[in-house]
Amino acid sequence: MLKGFRDFMMRGNVIDMAVGVVIGAAFTGVVTGFVTAFLTPVLGVVVGAAGDFSSYKFTLASVTFPYGQFLNVLIAFVLTAAVLYFCVVLPVSKATARYLPKKPATPKRPCPECLTEIPQAARRCSACTAVVEPVLPIQVTAKG
Repeated sequence: MLKGFRDFMMRGNVIDMAVGVVIGAAFTGVVTGFVTAFLTPVLGVVVGAAGDFSSYKFTLASVTFPYGQFLNVLIAFVLTAAVLYFCVVLPVSKATARYLPKKPATPKRPCPECLTEIPQAARRCSACTAVVEPVLPIQVTAKG
């Protein structure tokens, strides 16, 4: 029983996931710090506030609604999402598309027995193992 647990913990994907979670938590701190230290005050200058909306509230029927706290959290969320998208997601997507292009998809056809999609050049269906004739590409020849 413990051997199985040890084998599970020593798999590469479990260790990779643990490292990813730790790095993600550290990166979250960096992005949150950047948003809090730079972007929220800049937004406050643009709007004409101090960048801290936590004191904003209204009272209705002797009940106080501190909507400024919600504004602070909402602004931090939107700015954090924007920073992550424009500084991480977009550059990584462009780099992936440039340096790791997708392989062209092989043409597929349905298996005549089970209708599973199989490559055109397949001689046997991978789902039902039926023997199928490969579809050869049509070759155009010039008449002379």
